[in-house]
Amino acid sequence: MVLLKDALADNSYPGRGVLWCTTGDGTTLGAYFLTGRSPASQARTLHLTAAGELIVGPSDARGHDHLRHYVAARQIGTRLVFGNGEQVSAVADRLASGQDPLPALDGLDYEPDPPIFTPRLTVIADNHGGGEAWFGAARRSTADRTATNRLTLHVSDLAPGEGVLMTTYRSDGQEIATGDPFMEFRSTAETSSDLLEELWSGLPSQLRIAAAVFIPGDLKSSGIRQTSGTCV
Repeated sequence: MVLLKDALADNSYPGRGVLWCTTGDGTTLGAYFLTGRSPASQARTLHLTAAGELIVGPSDARGHDHLRHYVAARQIGTRLVFGNGEQVSAVADRLASGQDPLPALDGLDYEPDPPIFTPRLTVIADNHGGGEAWFGAARRSTADRTATNRLTLHVSDLAPGEGVLMTTYRSDGQEIATGDPFMEFRSTAETSSDLLEELWSGLPSQLRIAAAVFIPGDLKSSGIRQTSGTCV
């Protein structure tokens, strides 16, 4: 199984990513990160609001862009929803209305941003009973169909050092394509701080925007790293 740092180093442009991992101290954690190439993508910050949401917002005077600015994580009871777009709020609302994780992840679509048509990645995570997560990916077909392919993955019982990663893109430095459906990895992190450092240091330095590591049920204590500094 590949190490997280090697998986990140092998992808010159991962775009945005979500992961679920158990560290060496036995804590199961979620994480979200952003990388970007354009000035508009780079001009973003990741911050916690007074309401306890993790928000991706502009770092300058730009207006709201629904593809770049969104709620990246929201707590619903013991469950935490996180992902790469405005679908996070929609899925959180479905959970709040009583839906179970699988139907809450259904019916999502990829982003309307040709030519790459960025996948929508969403995770519903719960540390109750040892920790489990439901990954959802809404992806455009690699064939000629315009219909959305919707993938779901249920992950549980991760041993210390084990994790699962999804990224929006995969690049060899020349071509950019939709990321692999998912990747299993190993982490050397012992604590949440270690995982944040491992994640941050593994991202392409010239493309890094922000990364956060969080415990479901305690979103307000998230560790955040971004190009403008570190927040806890």
